[in-house]
Amino acid sequence: MSDQNSDKPRGNQLNIEISEEVADGIYSNLAIITHSNSEFVLDFVRVMPGVPKAKVRSRILLTPQHAKRLMRALTDNIQKFEAVHGAIRETDMPDVPMNFGGPPAQA
Repeated sequence: MSDQNSDKPRGNQLNIEISEEVADGIYSNLAIITHSNSEFVLDFVRVMPGVPKAKVRSRILLTPQHAKRLMRALTDNIQKFEAVHGAIRETDMPDVPMNFGGPPAQA
């Protein structure tokens, strides 16, 4: 059997490439999730202690169907992680103002 076709996806396999820049990743310690009737928006932010301003580091747009698949995949991976490493302890989140620099909401 020849290895000539080893780079080609087989069946339902997908060949995914990642650049070095993307592979480095972006650290986030806050995710803000909003949605409309057609999409979910995930904004990933890095909040630094004592710094009153934070920028969105990455924004991901998902269809509602893909958002649900992502939720299931995260749930599955968290369960597998905790089975090996023990329960993930949740800590209290510091108060983060949610006006994002805009005017406060009014009723």
